[in-house]
Formats: sequence, structure tokens, C-alpha cells
Amino acid sequence: MMFVLDLLRKRRSIRKFQDRPLTPEQIRVLEEAVLRSPSARNLRSWEFIFVDDRDLLVKLADTRGSSSAFIAGAALGVVIIGDEKTVDTWVEDGSIAAIIIQLAAADLGLGSCWAHVRNREHAPGKSAEDHVRELLGIPDPLKVLCVIAVGYPAEQKPGIPKEELSSGKIFRNRYGQV
Repeated sequence: MMFVLDLLRKRRSIRKFQDRPLTPEQIRVLEEAVLRSPSARNLRSWEFIFVDDRDLLVKLADTRGSSSAFIAGAALGVVIIGDEKTVDTWVEDGSIAAIIIQLAAADLGLGSCWAHVRNREHAPGKSAEDHVRELLGIPDPLKVLCVIAVGYPAEQKPGIPKEELSSGKIFRNRYGQV
């Protein structure tokens, strides 16, 4: 019963990865996990591009400069795409899928980190979404939410101690009531 909580206690965003590919089985597990993500009315507004081509990962790393540079070192980048014509909760659906893949990666002993794309800038006059869309041939009306970098961690980060959690952000029954 505590399995998910134990996973959450140790999971951290990893931005440094070993130069080591994932196994086909690890990729299959990540694919299955993300396809099991819940979505509004089970309409599955999400789609995914699994990128393991080194040249493409380096180009994806340039999406937002230093904010996405860590993608270059990852073994895999999972681009989370949504279809706003399917359902208006595509952002929420994609966000759930993004955390599912991060938790699945942690369960496999892998590290991961979210690189935000939606509503961000790539360069003056060009959105990060347009950069990713052009790079990967993503058609309209699909929207790009983020890229999740996945790989073997090359850094160790301890879990956040319980005493450092933001417990003051939890209220009882009414806002501001503890």
C-alpha cells in the first residue's frame, strides 16, 4: 500500500544522465505506463513521441536554452502532445501522463525531468512549441506540452525530508483553516 508513497519520497528531478541507452524492455514499460494514464472521459487526448535519436535529443535540448539543455544527455525524450479538439482538458491529461512516465521511470531506477514547452519561447519571435513541432513534424491541431527527459542518473539527490514539505499549503475544510 505504501509503494507509491515510497516512490514519491525518493523521486527527484534529474538533469544529469549517464551516456547509456535504455533497454528495449525499459522503453516498453514506459510506453505501457504512459498509455495507461487516465484522461478526461477516457478520450485520450494525448499522444507521445519517444525520441532516442541522439541528434534529435540535442536539437530538443535547444528548445528553451539552459532550461531544456539537460535533454541532450538523456537516453530518451518523451514529447507529450495533446489534441485540444478532442477535449478542453488536454493540458491536464498530458500533465497526468507526464508524471506517470516520471514515476514509471523512477520505478525502473531511472531519472527524469520535465522540460516545459507550452507557452514558452524558443527564440525571439518563435515559440518553443513551434520549434518542437517543426523538428518532429507534429501536425496541427496537436499541441506540445512538454518533453520528459529520461535516462540513467549521473547525479544523486536525496529525497526531500518530511520536515521540509510545505505542510502550510494544506487547509482543512476552508481556505486558511488548519
